[in-house]
Amino acid sequence: MAQSDNPIRSVNGVTIPAPSKYDWKESDVSSADAGRTEDGLMHKETIAKKVHIELEWQYIPDSDAQTLLQAFSTNEYFSVTYYDYKAMDYLTKTFYVGDRNASAYNRTLKISTISFNIIER
Repeated sequence: MAQSDNPIRSVNGVTIPAPSKYDWKESDVSSADAGRTEDGLMHKETIAKKVHIELEWQYIPDSDAQTLLQAFSTNEYFSVTYYDYKAMDYLTKTFYVGDRNASAYNRTLKISTISFNIIER
């Protein structure tokens, strides 16, 4: 896949392989006072909106797997240039990573899937 087709252009300036799956989400962050009152009415009180991106790579070479896991594990927070569907353009924001998962598909431990979420700080 050409770099222009990659929804993740870079992580801390490092180019990474294009993911097999890229799911963009935006979540509302509500204030501590948000919630339902006794009449059942919701008082959301949104204080911020944050991007979550679900990523998955399938059947990639070991060297690419190592690049990915290192790029998303080196620092607690990292800069990601990614394609944002709300902006319909590439943006750069600071993210952190959720739990990382790697699955093997045979006895030689070839990686079938690496997956994790990144969440805007």
